[in-house]
Amino acid sequence: MNSTPFRLAALACALCSGSLLAATAAKPNILFLFADDQRADTIGAHGNPHIATPNIDRLAREGVSFRRNYVFGGNSGAVCVPSRAMLHSGKHWFAINTQTLAGEKLMGELFGEQGYTTFGTGKWHNGQPSWLRAFQQGESVMFGGMSNHEKVPLHDRSPDGKMVGPRTGEKFSTELFADAAIKFLNGHDTAGGAKPFFCYIAFTAPHDPRQPPPGFPADYANRPPLPKNFLPQLPFDNGAMNGGRDENLGAWPRTESMIRDQLAEYYSMVRHLDAQIGRILATLKTRGFADNTIVVYAADNGLALGSHGLLGKQSVFEHSMRTPFIIGGPGIPRGREHTAFTYLFDIFPTLCDLTGIAPPAGVFGESVRPLWEGKKEKLRDTVFLPYIQVQRAVRDERWKLICYPKLGYSQLFDLETDPNETRSVYDDPANAAHITRLRAALVAWQARVGDKLALNDSSQPPPKVDLTGKKRAPDQWQPQWIIEKYFKN
Repeated sequence: MNSTPFRLAALACALCSGSLLAATAAKPNILFLFADDQRADTIGAHGNPHIATPNIDRLAREGVSFRRNYVFGGNSGAVCVPSRAMLHSGKHWFAINTQTLAGEKLMGELFGEQGYTTFGTGKWHNGQPSWLRAFQQGESVMFGGMSNHEKVPLHDRSPDGKMVGPRTGEKFSTELFADAAIKFLNGHDTAGGAKPFFCYIAFTAPHDPRQPPPGFPADYANRPPLPKNFLPQLPFDNGAMNGGRDENLGAWPRTESMIRDQLAEYYSMVRHLDAQIGRILATLKTRGFADNTIVVYAADNGLALGSHGLLGKQSVFEHSMRTPFIIGGPGIPRGREHTAFTYLFDIFPTLCDLTGIAPPAGVFGESVRPLWEGKKEKLRDTVFLPYIQVQRAVRDERWKLICYPKLGYSQLFDLETDPNETRSVYDDPANAAHITRLRAALVAWQARVGDKLALNDSSQPPPKVDLTGKKRAPDQWQPQWIIEKYFKN
């Protein structure tokens, strides 16, 4: 019997199996969707009945939502600067140059070195040189913190590796960045041997100016309700109220009508953002990438928008420090939620873990993969929230301690009974043990990250402030109708 045909058939089967194994072992693509100033409680699937976010809801249904995700405070009133620096380096802000990211191995840079085609669009707040290290391709990149959403200054990466621009975008910011990402996805080579992609889209929505996008008018007739921790004013200066740009976007004291109007405008921007995400996800599916793409959805920080009488993110309250974080894709469970404490800088090592790439030395974050695999119940016992040199906070599962060292003032909140941080129980003698425990955790965190700020040992009532009628001036990016509505008072 001639065994040659059998040997050839066996060889063919082996080659076929090898090809299948190679295809199975191919690294997944990465699509990273990053919002700007989005509160964690502005997602329908996460319990907000007043906002329609069908596409973000879909990401939640198809992935894992981390409901206690935080930005690690910030060393600037523009919290998005250190937030993005920490995201792309995997390190905390005490260890890096957040303005330039000089000397850091960046997320896109590493993935590019490991065989990925890297593409970036949208906001980059850490200098052009670091962007050029991180991305091989890019279009419609905005360098800086903000702009009028209808007049965005944009740069593009040319084939010779230089940034060309600026030019002014002709559409609303969110649509500009979605268009750029869709163009990249449509042009990505799917032929044999094609590289996986790392596509990063950094939206500037729903950051102010709170401009309802075309086709998404603010629903003033059905305005969102006030936050449960609404105040007309925070009764003391937390170190960021007098002179902060964000706090000047509305008159003091905050009125119910003003806050609800701004929420309506903000929600319209989130809805438009969601629609643009839907376009990107549809392209992902049409191009045949959906089944082998890890999709991350997150935001750089939260926002007050009336909570505690504040408008901005320059506080360590939950509404400003908590951010969305959803991840889905091949091998990741669907429709799961976790309440373990996570940080934005955990995303870099998580993506390394999922793609089999070793993270850079010195990365401070941890992969969240063991949480959904059940190998760990938590990554850390507490969350540390340091904001410039005026606020320090630490929280555990139930209790949260906030220190204002320059005021000699502290607050203690029982988040189980008071999740909106409305009643400080610091002065209750029954809570002395909680204060002692949390203060020790705070000091331990400071030692771990090299934070030298001296904490106050006790608490005294802070000086009361009243900013009623304070004069305010609009920044250069606010459109005229916002100036007429919110600054003519």
